[in-house]
Amino acid sequence: MTKPFKNCLLLVCAFTSLIIKAQAQGTWIKVAHPAPDYNNGTMLLLTDGTVMAKACNGGIDTTGILWDVLRPDDNGSYVNGVWSRGESMKFKRLYCSSQMLRNGNVYVAGGEYGNGDNNGEVFDPLAQRWTTAGPMPAGFHIFDGNSALLPDGRVLQGIVIPSKNTVIYDPATNGYSLGPTAIGSHNEAAWLKLPDNSILFVDIDSRKSERFIPSQNTWVRDADVPVSLYDTFGKETGAAFLLPDGRAFFIGGRGYTAYYQPSGTDSPGVWSAGPMIPDSLSAPDAAAAMMTNGKILCAFSPLPRFNDVFRSPTWFYEFDYLTIRFTRISAPDGAEKQNYACYNTMMLALPDGNILFTSLASNQYYIYQPDGAPVASGKPRIDNIVKLDCKRYMATGRGFNGISEGAGYGDDWQMSTNYPLIRLVLRDNLYGNHVHYARTYNWNSTGVMRGNLKDTVYFTLPEGLPDGNYDVEAVANGIHSTTYSFTTCNTVGASSINASVETKLVIYPNPATNQAYVNYDADGTEVTIQLIDNLGRIVMQKKPECTLGNSTYQLDLKGTVKGMYTLMFIHRKGVTTGKLLVE
Repeated sequence: MTKPFKNCLLLVCAFTSLIIKAQAQGTWIKVAHPAPDYNNGTMLLLTDGTVMAKACNGGIDTTGILWDVLRPDDNGSYVNGVWSRGESMKFKRLYCSSQMLRNGNVYVAGGEYGNGDNNGEVFDPLAQRWTTAGPMPAGFHIFDGNSALLPDGRVLQGIVIPSKNTVIYDPATNGYSLGPTAIGSHNEAAWLKLPDNSILFVDIDSRKSERFIPSQNTWVRDADVPVSLYDTFGKETGAAFLLPDGRAFFIGGRGYTAYYQPSGTDSPGVWSAGPMIPDSLSAPDAAAAMMTNGKILCAFSPLPRFNDVFRSPTWFYEFDYLTIRFTRISAPDGAEKQNYACYNTMMLALPDGNILFTSLASNQYYIYQPDGAPVASGKPRIDNIVKLDCKRYMATGRGFNGISEGAGYGDDWQMSTNYPLIRLVLRDNLYGNHVHYARTYNWNSTGVMRGNLKDTVYFTLPEGLPDGNYDVEAVANGIHSTTYSFTTCNTVGASSINASVETKLVIYPNPATNQAYVNYDADGTEVTIQLIDNLGRIVMQKKPECTLGNSTYQLDLKGTVKGMYTLMFIHRKGVTTGKLLVE
């Protein structure tokens, strides 16, 4: 259902002074400085720790092409962060799709309002430039369709008209191709990524569910839901999350919630009824966020009525899946509630473990600090950091994608943060710690809850980073790893980086044209060969069969762009690198 079209200069109504004593221990903190513009939708976390917030000027620019940028201060604080105005999009969009791509770029598409309903565009933070994607197949309109990042880095994009259809956006070509057709309509649906990389949703205004299986490139019918998640009048529903215990949790627009236990295979999972949302409230489109303690921060409004789907006001709750309990908390400004419908809410999981919050038509942002310890199973681990050169590195470890996708919002605005960030802390006993975020890219997985599977991520040190000894942390959805000692390579005597391990490696011919050979000494364990271009992108990855003794592997270079490449030979003892010139 179409949500109300709101002017960005709406005045905030007066709030009641009554404050409900919250049983949860989370704390709201006002961001020190207002944003340059009024919020106009989604908030996204770039891979260098920067926040991009969709904005508008107000007045006639109600759909907006603007983005405001929030950077943490030198101590890593977003509360005291610095706002600036970012680069403007080419098309106006309100209630649109969004994804963070594996190369660190931002993808947005569609829009229920504006002039971008049948196209997408991509923002390159390094070039500070938006580029139009496409074209979209004729007659296809995204509007407020959902999207999901696939295991290979492409985007599965939902299409509202015609219903049930999808397209696939490929960052390598910046174009679209036809995707698989769903069984039922995914309009207004919340899509949820499961540990097997499948995408789960419930067909609109029904109790039937289905999943997209990436390995088969098809949608399959799943089990029926025991309760109705869509509201009766607007056919709206809330967000969905993967809980730390492996179950999925769907928040409904009719006051109901539901659990889903994945099968781990292509076979149907098992649905069961969850707790009712208290106080006759619901989530007909509303932001929610998985916090580091495993609880979910929620925004709810009164149950929809005929001709009055999006009702005011909004109350805030924490949901604890362990106690199966919703606990009401105060609103961000300390009041009991906010005088707007819950579809106005926006949330984003920050790398410092907090949740960033704002509402449509406001330029004031808030931070919610959750209570309790982070969920242990969500803690990432760094095993090794390998130097590519003095600016670029590769980290290996476990748990880089976290438990869940982070924050969600019904069918509009995907604000997932299930990708690794790298935080560097320079300890200073005199002036306090200095916090920096490296720019990450080419993480090996786009999944969630990967357990003990091996993860890799590449990162680039920020410009102007002072030389020194740093504590490095991998961060996944706000939960950080144990610190890893790291020394910038320009420092005299630097030795704490686990640099490339020397092993016999011969690349020939070099320069090469159509093919090259990699000769190495193998110990019978798994090896990986990667070819990386001068922008740090993996253009080729091969896994030769495990052999013992001197071995040779042939690389097919047909179609490879001419230029100088770094060849990384990843083996049991570390990484050995070499250069290959393709002519």
